[in-house]
Amino acid sequence: VQLVESGGGLLQAGGSLRLSCAASGFTFSINAMGWYRQAPGKQRDLVAAITSGGGTTNYADSVKGRFTISRDNAKNMMYLQMNSLKPEDTGVYYCNAVKWQNLGSSWGQGTQVTVSS
Repeated sequence: VQLVESGGGLLQAGGSLRLSCAASGFTFSINAMGWYRQAPGKQRDLVAAITSGGGTTNYADSVKGRFTISRDNAKNMMYLQMNSLKPEDTGVYYCNAVKWQNLGSSWGQGTQVTVSS
C-alpha cells in the first residue's frame, strides 16, 4: 500500500488549496476513502469521506460547506478542494481508506497545511 499526499502549503485565512492523493498497491476503486487531519498536539480525525464509486460524500461539521472531496478511480487519485480556509484548518492532511485497518494500517507522509490569520 502506498499513499502519497501533495498540495499543501502556507496561506492566509480565506484562501483555497487543492490536495491530491495518489494511491497504489491496493484496489482503490472498491474502497471508501477519506481525508484525515492531524492538528498539532491532537489526534488524527476524519474530515471528509467518499464512497467507493464517489456517489456519496460525508464531512465533519467543521469543514462542511467549505471542503469538497472527490475521486478519479481510473487514475487511482483522490482530491480535497479546500475553500475559505481558517487557521483551525491547520494540520497535516493524510489520505487513507475509511477502513484503513484492513489495508495493513499503512499511512503516507501527509501534506502540511498551515493557515495564518
